[in-house]
Amino acid sequence: MFACIYAREIPKELSLSDFAYAFSPIVEETKPHTVVIDVDGCELLFGSAYQLANEISTRGKQSRVSGGLESTINIAIAANPDVAIHAATRLQGITFVSPGEELTCLGEFPLETLDYSLVSIEQQLAEEMLETLRLWGIRTFGDFASLPVTGVSERLGQEGIQLQQLASGKTERHLKVKQPAPVFAHSIELEHAISELEPLSFIFARLLNQLCAALNSYALATNELLVQLQLQDQTSHVRKLSLPYPMRDHKVFLKLLLLDTEMHPPQSAIRTVSIACEPVNPQVLQNGLFVPLAPAPDKLELTLARLAKLVGEQNIGSPVVLDTHRPDAFSVKRFALVTKELRRRRKSTVIRQSAIDNRQCLGFRMFRPPLRALVQTDQGWPTQISAWSKQRSVYGKVVNLGGPWRTTGDWWRDDRWARDEWDVALESGNKNIGSAVQRTVYRVYRELSSGVWFVEGSYD
Repeated sequence: MFACIYAREIPKELSLSDFAYAFSPIVEETKPHTVVIDVDGCELLFGSAYQLANEISTRGKQSRVSGGLESTINIAIAANPDVAIHAATRLQGITFVSPGEELTCLGEFPLETLDYSLVSIEQQLAEEMLETLRLWGIRTFGDFASLPVTGVSERLGQEGIQLQQLASGKTERHLKVKQPAPVFAHSIELEHAISELEPLSFIFARLLNQLCAALNSYALATNELLVQLQLQDQTSHVRKLSLPYPMRDHKVFLKLLLLDTEMHPPQSAIRTVSIACEPVNPQVLQNGLFVPLAPAPDKLELTLARLAKLVGEQNIGSPVVLDTHRPDAFSVKRFALVTKELRRRRKSTVIRQSAIDNRQCLGFRMFRPPLRALVQTDQGWPTQISAWSKQRSVYGKVVNLGGPWRTTGDWWRDDRWARDEWDVALESGNKNIGSAVQRTVYRVYRELSSGVWFVEGSYD
């Protein structure tokens, strides 16, 4: 049995489909203001089909707060969904059509009200056939149903047979079920507040299993998890985990959430746990023929999370040069996966830049930390430099130089800088080559506040 719900005037902010889902999980949104539901199996909840129709009509008049539509609706119940649609759109109130009595209900309906879209016939063709039937003197559904099938087939073709079956209430089709919108958010309210990590891990695991099951059913992944904890002191604890790679492994998500909760514990006991995610398309990696490409994205993310717990989140990531004149200034940002589009954009930028600027540039090798140096000067100009460390040594006579270039900045901060920089060419003997002499260009600088000299690096 099928029930058609027709509501001509309902508030725009209300949905007839959502209202129908309260009575059956199988809902077809036939057209605006019209839905059809399958009522088979609803007897245990609402009783007979007529009792179900009365319940739908009563609840439709209720307010939106109570789940109603705040309007009067028409309901028709029949063994054929198309019969129910025609009856609900033409008859007021509740209509019950018994099996085999379809023409008793539809026989007097004007032929112009035949909804040919239910049998997927084009509008122009349907209007031509209805005009032909009008010229034959056919005015109602009953008149059309009484015509011989052979004659209709010879004159109107297969489409005419479909229209005649529709008018007779003898069509056979399945409902075009309206799929509900996917939900990628789950929450649970606890009977007793918890404040320890171990019981919280069981709650996280349950919600993440549901979340990943929904992602798998739609062949999606996520690169962002939003966790919201309602605390006992009426406050909220919100954490957002941004993943550099789309994943849907609930075990990896659980470990990441537990590590993040350990680093950022809530200030009070937890009463409600909610987890939501932002679905994205998964990315497919081409593995090697015999061994997988290393490192695996999920294992790398877990390793980074454990390192962040040990050394701090601000010390994990990739270095980024800051837009400042401060020497060797950089910050650390989170690792991000470079997409194909971004990679193509960078490649095109490099090609355009190389076409514009073909000048040769020197490579500079930074010494970290810079070497503290002993410098002999003549009227402030360096003439002899000596610097040592465990890894390298720089010494020799200055045979050529450029500078000085004074740089200063951030005078209002405690870590302000002010120094004079020089590019110097040193001439020194190499013990491994005997008496051979080599020249190397270095960058040296002198801090103005302390007067101490340093060797910052060498030019390749």
